Formats: sequence, structure tokens, C-alpha cells
Amino acid sequence: MTSDDVIDLLTTAYVDELETVMNYLTNSIVLDGVHAEEVKESLAADVEEELEHARLLGQRLKQLEHAPPGSEGFEPHQSSLQPPEDTTDVQSVIEGVLEAEEEAIETYRALLEAAEEANDPVTEDVAVTILTDEEAHRSEFRGFRKEFPSN
Repeated sequence: MTSDDVIDLLTTAYVDELETVMNYLTNSIVLDGVHAEEVKESLAADVEEELEHARLLGQRLKQLEHAPPGSEGFEPHQSSLQPPEDTTDVQSVIEGVLEAEEEAIETYRALLEAAEEANDPVTEDVAVTILTDEEAHRSEFRGFRKEFPSN
């Protein structure tokens, strides 16, 4: 892998984090019901973390003399994280979060590998830091899935 691979992965991760911010924020607002409260609170807190991830990624791109993309460089792909028609369908949001976290974990592992191969220890550090957070989010939502009442 080359430094171009690192730039591509940083850019992909940056855009993905911003899409995640939008979807987590929306779901933290629209979910209804007794069972939704803990999930809504977690999503609202995760918005801040995901936004910080985007900041770190954007700053790293800038340090590497590449600008993070603006909104015209954005193509959404998190269809599983769209707000459910039934605002009490917390289970679908949990599954959407788990899918998004798995994709993020794959991206950060690929970024880590690319940065290692490109001899870029600073990007390696960024990838490890964010990967740790994403794995913690996945673990939390796996717990929600286990505790969530069956329909």
C-alpha cells in the first residue's frame, strides 16, 4: 500500500464519520418508547465521539496536505441506519448501529495496515485511537441487542 491508500482511507473514514453523526443524531431524536431511552442516550453521546473522530481524520488529512471533502464529496451509504418508519422499532436501529460499527472497524483496520506499510506512525496512532472507540461502541450495542425484548 502507498501513501495514496492512506489518503483514500482517511477520506473514506472522514466522510463515513460525518454520515454516522447525521444518522446517530437523527435516531437519537426520533426513537420513541420506554425501551428507546437508553439507546437514544447512547446515540446522543456517540454523536460527540464520532464528530471528534471526523475532526481527527480531517486534521490528519490537512497535515498530509490534503483537504477533507465538503458536502459535495459525500455519497450516503448507511441505508441500515436510516430512521425507522415505526419510531418504536429500536431493534432495527441497534442492528443498523452494529452494521455501521463493523464497517468502521474494517476501515480503521485497513487504515492501520496501510499506515504501517507507508511508514506513517502518526496515522497509525489515529487509526488505533479511533478503532478502540469503535470497538467499544460495537460492544455496547451488542449488549443492547442481548437485552432488548424480543418482538
